[in-house]
Amino acid sequence: MTNQQETFSSRWGLLLAALGMAVGTGNIWRFPRIAAQNGGGEFLLVWILFLFTWSIPLLIAEFAIGKHTRKGNIGAFGTLIGAKFGWMGGFVAFCTVAIMFYYAVVTGWCLKYFFLAVGGAFSGLNPETSKNMFSVFVESTEPVVYHVIVFALASFVIYRGVTRGLETANKILLPGIFAILIFSIIWVLTEDGALKGLEFFFHPDLDALADYKIWLEALTQSAWSTGAGWGLIMTYAVYMKQKEDIGLNSFIVGFGDNSASLLAGMVIFATVFALMPSNAAELLQSSGRASTGLTFEWLPALFSTMPGGRIFAAFFFLALFMAAFSSLISMLELAVRNLIDTGLARSRAILYVGSIGTLCGLPSALNSSFFENQDWVWGVGLMLSGIFVAFAVIKYGAEKFRKELVNGEGADLQIGKWFSVVICVLIPLQFVAMISWWFYQAITNFAKDDWWNPMSVYSVGTCIVQWLFIIIVFMLFNKKIMSRILKKDG
Repeated sequence: MTNQQETFSSRWGLLLAALGMAVGTGNIWRFPRIAAQNGGGEFLLVWILFLFTWSIPLLIAEFAIGKHTRKGNIGAFGTLIGAKFGWMGGFVAFCTVAIMFYYAVVTGWCLKYFFLAVGGAFSGLNPETSKNMFSVFVESTEPVVYHVIVFALASFVIYRGVTRGLETANKILLPGIFAILIFSIIWVLTEDGALKGLEFFFHPDLDALADYKIWLEALTQSAWSTGAGWGLIMTYAVYMKQKEDIGLNSFIVGFGDNSASLLAGMVIFATVFALMPSNAAELLQSSGRASTGLTFEWLPALFSTMPGGRIFAAFFFLALFMAAFSSLISMLELAVRNLIDTGLARSRAILYVGSIGTLCGLPSALNSSFFENQDWVWGVGLMLSGIFVAFAVIKYGAEKFRKELVNGEGADLQIGKWFSVVICVLIPLQFVAMISWWFYQAITNFAKDDWWNPMSVYSVGTCIVQWLFIIIVFMLFNKKIMSRILKKDG
């Protein structure tokens, strides 16, 4: 069987792979912090709303595009709406690949901390010594070693193909993640004060919904966590069976990802309130280096004060590593799939992606400022990727897309006209609102002219310059890339 003909063995295999893509470190270390910074319960209400008005519609679109075109992102855009638009798929692909470079570094951190937990390194830690432990680690060359290890492991999984690699890995990773999270919440709820954490997490202050920042943070988190607009589901859909459902699968992925976030949030909120009730809210909102302060600086110290904390910490960081790794292999497959479309064999494509990915991740492994800049630039860039996916549907014809590609062969759940309304109206409006808010905040909060400085880590300018560079490169080479893809198709 050739690479192009290979498919997931069953819906279960497809869903596990798709959920493995969605459930990552963003569920476990990013979601609890963002929820705490935005009030807890009121954030959850808006976050769930955006699951239906941004994430699930884009997941539906990606499933349909991948299933219909049977190509990676570049070829999919070029096939669906015209070869001259292949560059849009190129940007979508590169945005995710750029995230992959530093995401592998974070995955390495998770693996390192799992080993530390197993070895009892957290015993007797206090917040200061825990913070120092993380600083010493990330400022050494050790992250490079773990970065190389996780990239090698991910490359091996992708080398084994769809059924023996992606599907088999996620059959182990996904059940393991959910089992550990459920076990963890049962464990931590035996601690005094844990229920106060859940009360803070789930109790909404409806008056706080007047703060527009809550809405924008909720939208960003939903898009980041579910993988909507990343092009990853589009890639996995290349390998779905022709009679496989699109609408139902999209809802399952969206709800499954949100469920993982809620479980992780319950574990974190309950743990922090149980072990440090006096300043729990402040601790939950802490960011630290590259927004990992809570996970890698505070939690090890908290686990050390907990009965059975060594075992609990080992399970927690194992779940974190498994979540990170399941997402990393999906990013690697995305890059490999786009190269396969140009005529490369899977083995050679993996060699290129693995080598380039390892090298391009080294700056993030060695320099925290570079890491934070790339996280900022390409994290925000996902908004552009999402609007490109919506544009492809609109260009094709939203109603035609819904009837022919979404509700076509294999559709168990028929998707109604609400899909077209969301894609054509709500997603563009939400995109404009986010971009406008971003520019306003940058201009008003940065020092004079610094908001446009492309050398500043968190400026608007650094994003625009890097985005434009990639877009121009793909535009210049669009014709050549698409000709190779189309030539391969004969």
